[in-house]
Amino acid sequence: MLEDLHLKIRNLTNNDYEQVKILMDKVYHDIGGSWPKHTIHQLISDFPEGQICLEDHGNIVGIALSVQANYQRFSNPHTYDDLVDQKENILNDPKGDAMYGLDVLISPEYRGYRLGRRLYEARKELCRQHNLRAILAGGRIPNYHEHAHNLTPAEYLESVREKKIYDPILSFQLSNDFQVTRLLKRYLPEDEKSQGYATLLEWKNIFFEPETSVIQSRKTQVRIGAIQWQMREVASADELLKQVEYFIDAVSNYKSDFVLFPEFFNAPLIGLSPDQSNQTEAIRFLASFTERFKNEISQLAVSYNINVITGSMPIIEDEVVYNISYLCRRDGTVQEQKKIHITPHERRDWVIQGGNELRVFDTDAGRVGILICYDVEFPELGRLLAQQDMDILFVPFWTDTKNGYLRVRHCAQARAIENECYVVICGSCGNLPQVENLDIQYSQSSVFSPSDFSYPHDAVMAETTPNTEMIMFSDLDLDKLKFTRSEGSVNNLKDRRTDLYSVSWKSDKNTK
Repeated sequence: MLEDLHLKIRNLTNNDYEQVKILMDKVYHDIGGSWPKHTIHQLISDFPEGQICLEDHGNIVGIALSVQANYQRFSNPHTYDDLVDQKENILNDPKGDAMYGLDVLISPEYRGYRLGRRLYEARKELCRQHNLRAILAGGRIPNYHEHAHNLTPAEYLESVREKKIYDPILSFQLSNDFQVTRLLKRYLPEDEKSQGYATLLEWKNIFFEPETSVIQSRKTQVRIGAIQWQMREVASADELLKQVEYFIDAVSNYKSDFVLFPEFFNAPLIGLSPDQSNQTEAIRFLASFTERFKNEISQLAVSYNINVITGSMPIIEDEVVYNISYLCRRDGTVQEQKKIHITPHERRDWVIQGGNELRVFDTDAGRVGILICYDVEFPELGRLLAQQDMDILFVPFWTDTKNGYLRVRHCAQARAIENECYVVICGSCGNLPQVENLDIQYSQSSVFSPSDFSYPHDAVMAETTPNTEMIMFSDLDLDKLKFTRSEGSVNNLKDRRTDLYSVSWKSDKNTK
């Protein structure tokens, strides 16, 4: 065991060649040894950031060599000679959209310290910094010659993947998140141990963004605002809309991308109904305001440059009452999501029916879904939205008691964890004794995240004081979601056993 280690990662310089040669001759004694000096110097000149070394007390004990390459070209079958000309110059493409890993090697006496992982992590970080699509590599399989008499190359790869066989190169690469995309024949014919075969390996950069203008670029930092809404008696729809505008104005002043209102936020208008004792007619009376509210809130979304999720309101279509939420984008477009699961109270007293469409909405600040209150208590809906790459789930709710609220809260937090997304819940507070069936409210609006190191320790990004009218803000990092889904402590989406179970929408015509 080595003692008194003092390790450092840095880029190679031309002065390092003698040490590089000694190390490569030692490790590659069976396939020709070191690259000549002019090859290493040329790599340093063409792509200096890609030539990385690990040193201990100034002595080089590991190196990683890379070039830039065209992804389309080298993600397809090729040989090592496609990278090297007749003068042993390695072909670097300065306009390439991928990195090609040439060599990673560690001095034999330094093996067992996981030092190769450090070089791979440095390579991955470089790939992210340069906004390259992926890291590609042709990987030798040096233990194949021991099994070639009874295993085909494909069978050997599968056995290594299942850890029935250990291969010093392939096993290491698989443990570093590289995927085998194909088998390469005659990749390096002089490699007798691999019998000329190699694996084409790929590590995808999940943060890769194709070149685009600043105006068209995708936002990764998203600010949301939610209104914990005080139910109050109003004398007209105009009065309530003024309150809506006040909150939209306030949230937009903080440069928010979204504002969320609660379920049935305009229910105080039921107090204007000529006959509240007939609850079926009262909800239909409330529905008569919905078209106006949708149109005016859409105009406010444009005027205040903010995407508005309108909570929910009742609507009548073909004499059927639905509970509907609108996404009013700041570009003036409007889309809708009906509540799918109807509570016993809604069904019994208001004769509301459930919708039959579920969709994820593209916005200028991520892909979002909307589940209205009770809907979030059904995990199938959240999973169907996650399968459409949802980033943020908005849940407007209305609950009268704390136990009802806790059902929504705990289920919403579960949806954030199992679907690796952000979930925003928003409800109302206050008392309306003059309005039938709306006399009490209970809410604590919150923003939930997946549960991993990148997020708060309790996976709660923000929350309000219970039962107090207030605005809640939270900044959401969409890139963290991409990292969680790919390289988190657990991968709830990626690790689903779809060979055993699946969740699907029964009628394709009803999914958008």
